[in-house]
Amino acid sequence: LSLLAGRTVAIGFTPHLAPMKRGMLATVYADLMPGVTAESLHQMYESYYKDEPFVRVLPAGTCPDTRHVSGTNMADIGVFADLRNGRAVLLCAIDNLGKGSASQAVQSLNLMAGLPETAGLVRPGMML
Repeated sequence: LSLLAGRTVAIGFTPHLAPMKRGMLATVYADLMPGVTAESLHQMYESYYKDEPFVRVLPAGTCPDTRHVSGTNMADIGVFADLRNGRAVLLCAIDNLGKGSASQAVQSLNLMAGLPETAGLVRPGMML
């Protein structure tokens, strides 16, 4: 990230393990740039991911839940600003079996082959 940004970028990443059959929740912490508000941070994420078929930026103040991505290739993102400590707090829920390495490989192959990015990935990965 630092190489792409052209400056030092430090983030913290915390994957959460819980006693559940499928799904993963991760929390990412990053320093906020001066002047960034909770609203502008959320708007930035909504704008960046608006055309991504497998990413949903949740409404402000909403935490993602692994139940809502179970059996899918979706990533649900909750965006929060900890203004007191100057940190962005991002939570992401995925189904680690539905959005695992096999789905990533299919998604990448689709893009490389000029196919729709969603080909073969829009049906549930399990009986719901």
